[in-house]
Amino acid sequence: MTVPQETDGGSAETYVIATDTTFAPFEFRDSSGELTGIDIEIMEAIAEDQGFQVEWRSLGFNAALQALSADQADGVIAGMSITDERQEVYDFSDPYFTGTMTLAVNEDQGDEIQGWDDLQDKRLVVKTGSMSEEVARERQDEYGYEITSLDQTTTLVESVKSGNADVLMDDYPVIAYGVQQGSGLVTVGEQVEAGDYGFAVNKGRNAELLEKFNVGLAELRDSGEYQEILDEFLASDDEAVDRSTFAGLVVTAMPALLTGLKNTLIVTAIAFLIAMVLGLVFGFMKISRNRFLRGISTAFVSVFRGTPILVWAFFFYFGLPQLIGTPVNIWVAGVLTLALNGAAYIAEIVRGGVQSVDPGQMEAARSLGLGHGKSMQKVVLPQAFKIMTPSLINQLVIMLKDSSLLLAIGFAELLYQAQQIYASNFRVTEVLLIVAVIYFVAITLLTQLANFADRKINK
Repeated sequence: MTVPQETDGGSAETYVIATDTTFAPFEFRDSSGELTGIDIEIMEAIAEDQGFQVEWRSLGFNAALQALSADQADGVIAGMSITDERQEVYDFSDPYFTGTMTLAVNEDQGDEIQGWDDLQDKRLVVKTGSMSEEVARERQDEYGYEITSLDQTTTLVESVKSGNADVLMDDYPVIAYGVQQGSGLVTVGEQVEAGDYGFAVNKGRNAELLEKFNVGLAELRDSGEYQEILDEFLASDDEAVDRSTFAGLVVTAMPALLTGLKNTLIVTAIAFLIAMVLGLVFGFMKISRNRFLRGISTAFVSVFRGTPILVWAFFFYFGLPQLIGTPVNIWVAGVLTLALNGAAYIAEIVRGGVQSVDPGQMEAARSLGLGHGKSMQKVVLPQAFKIMTPSLINQLVIMLKDSSLLLAIGFAELLYQAQQIYASNFRVTEVLLIVAVIYFVAITLLTQLANFADRKINK
């Protein structure tokens, strides 16, 4: 995956590094939408010290490991604990961070629950498959609490904030950063060691990159830059904006959300134009007199209407590169996913629109001496497009909303940006409320614009 890049000092290797998307303060996006965090800054500093370039792939933890296994990435740095099981599959660097776990409760419960001794008959939530789940089960008999395992840290926090759980346990830096950002929680009790974090490459591969990481990490520690990076993200926050208020959240989140909205509108517009062209082609093929063309169109519509969008998103971004031997740009994968799915529905809209025109219209045109092609062009299609327009506008709105599914492959659309924000501050409900308002305004304006165009064209 390494690619030579021309720099001011000559040619330098570029390594593709995959990372998580929702593990602040190790990796997340700041208020401007830029990828940052402890892992990001450490890797960038090592790259500068060792003279190589980094191309980031922000995918999510499981997707990052899939990309590494599929050779779409040279390495993964994502707050990844070094375990015996993982060492059977990956080669790890020297540890760059030793993690600890902590208990956390709502601010108003800080007096009631102050540590492990106060957990009798309480409901404790932990992350599925994590070290915290393992520790919680080891201590369950001693402290007498109930355990519920959930999939994400944000889900743990929401369970405690909503009262569905009394206390959570997760990595201390993650929870502490959320407290700093106004999550409404407080940490309690003694911290528990969670093991070491390491940078990973495929077993037996990229030994040179691993060596560069280890040498660079030692250099950072010796120079003091390593500690400066930790202090940047783990020290107290003295910003002027009060992030704990809703107004402060809007101010800090809006730049990233607007970037996501811009990407959402662009990918939807490009995909819709391509879908319109393909939909018209396959729609006319479906009403063709040629049985072969009808068969091709029917197969296309059946495949893309009969399979979930997420399947195609993963196929185009993770599967297709393995078939063609070269990476696929995430924009290309996103556009293909939306365009081909939308084209299947537009093909049916076209077929239905044409067949909805009274057959007598075609007969009248033919009786006036017009050929089949001219009759379709001058008489049938203008009426068919008037019939199709409301459905096409509806399909455009559907594609705009379906673009949110692209967050699964790391495409930086609106909901993806929201995920980055609430992954760091755990204010899920408030962030999603802001996103819902943005979607509502955008879709309302888009619908009004489409209806205005419809009135002008079809008057």
